[in-house]
Parts: sequence; structure tokens; C-alpha cells
Amino acid sequence: MGSYSRRMLAMPILALAVGVGLGLAPGAANAAGALATAPVKPTATTVKYKVGTVHSADGKVNIRTGPSISALVKRTVTDGAKVYGVCGVVGSLVNGTVRSTTQWDRLVDGTYISHAYVVTPTLHLCPGASTQPIASPDLTPAQFLAAAVPGAQQGWREYGVPASVTIAQAILESGWGRSGLSATDRNYFGIKCQNGQYGTLANGCHVYRTTECATDGTCFATSASFRTYATMARSFRDHGNFLRVNSRYKPAFAYSKDANKFIWQVWKAGYATDPNYYTEITSLMAKYDLYQYDVWK
Repeated sequence: MGSYSRRMLAMPILALAVGVGLGLAPGAANAAGALATAPVKPTATTVKYKVGTVHSADGKVNIRTGPSISALVKRTVTDGAKVYGVCGVVGSLVNGTVRSTTQWDRLVDGTYISHAYVVTPTLHLCPGASTQPIASPDLTPAQFLAAAVPGAQQGWREYGVPASVTIAQAILESGWGRSGLSATDRNYFGIKCQNGQYGTLANGCHVYRTTECATDGTCFATSASFRTYATMARSFRDHGNFLRVNSRYKPAFAYSKDANKFIWQVWKAGYATDPNYYTEITSLMAKYDLYQYDVWK
């Protein structure tokens, strides 16, 4: 934010893809044989856990940094391995050997394994966890739109941001929900934490190695803390709140019922340094007829 290009907030995708600062990417790590396969056992007696057994007819099972098939692979385990589950969360759908499920088991070291490959006693829902599944990175445009519309429309009701604008920005900035930031943390707009603060709609912060670019075109590697959300809808609502509380975007709200003029004012106020940003957003709104979701019509 500030003087930095909003388009660069998608860079955590790159961080997840190449593993900058987070470890090797899944394919590279597997090719190099670098992933650990030994189960991580509890080190503190105060941790309450339940022992599960991995059952896989599909080879090694990935243990990831988040409850999503697009999250970084931390290590792998083999059939018969023991895992130590603390609680369960809802994430990407996985069709496994044991079952097909959106449940992921959070392990004692904070990593996740799909419940589709684990035989274990019942795990309780993790505190604060959402009951909504994470959007699959393989969603079709129609499926993504169906998931996006409710939160975008609620964002207009609460904050006055046209739903068509919110949806188009989410498409562009998250790559239809395929970015690591959106798939793992349900952050579709790259909204950051400020001094560890994440407001009332997010539920935490996640630090990534990323790349920032200033208005003079100079880019550099850095660490950035991004907000995490329990649901897609909360991310969309926080996008509305972000625009509403930042005074630089105040002129846009004179056009809450004119989506094209609204996003023009937002872009003109410095939301993105990309000279084509306004055209890209309005092109998406026209191509997918996102205007139909504007609730004042």
C-alpha cells in the first residue's frame, strides 16, 4: 500500500511457488529428496493431541503449511506413519484413500494433513476456525463468482463499495483465487497487517517473503505481514472497510452507484501504480457482466 503498486501484492504467489524464505517448492523439494519424512512428535506434555495413522494407497502424503492443496509442502509421510493431531479445520476438498473430505488435521507443530488420508479419533474444530471450505484453485469462473457474490454484496451494504468492483479486483489480484495468499489465508486483496494489527474482520497475520516495487520502478525483496481471514466473505468485507476508512479514497464514495466511476477514483487516488489497472478492472466487469451483482439495481 502507500506508494507501492497494488499489483505486487500478488507476489506471495511467487513466494509460495519458489519457496523464497519458506522452504523448497513441493516439486523441487520432492525432486531433490529434501523433504523430511519422519513424523513430528509432541515435545510438550501440555499439548493435547490424538494419534492418527496415515493410510495411503497413493504413495507419500504431503503435510503442508496450510489447509489447502496449494499450500507449501513442509514434509511428507508414508503409509502407516503416526501423526499427532490437535484439532480440525475446513480447507480444500481432497479425495483420499480413507475418505473424500474438506477436513484438514492441524498437527502439533502447526502444519496440516488432509483428513482424507488419516484414521484418527474425532478431532474438535480448531478455535476460531471457519466451517466454510477454502476455494479450490481449480474453481471455474462461474464457481468463483458464485462464492464471491455474497461477500461482495455485503461489502456494498456495509461500506458502499460496488460489488462488481470488489469481485473484479478479487479476480485480478488473486488470480481467480489461485494465489497462495487467497488459497491459504483467504486474503483476496493483499491487505496487510499494520504493526501486528489486523482489525475486526481478519483473524490474524501471516508473514511472507515477498517483493515490493516503488513508484520509480525499483523492486526489492522484503518480508510482509498479510491479514488472514476465516472466510472469503470476511476478506471481501474488509476490502470495503479498507477503502472506506482510508481518506484518500473518499472521492470514490460519491459514486457508490456507478461502478466504473468508483474504480476510476480509486485508481486515481493511488490504489495501483499500474497504468492499465483501471482498464483491466473494467474489462473484467464487462466480460463477466459483474454489474449484474450490484445490489442497487
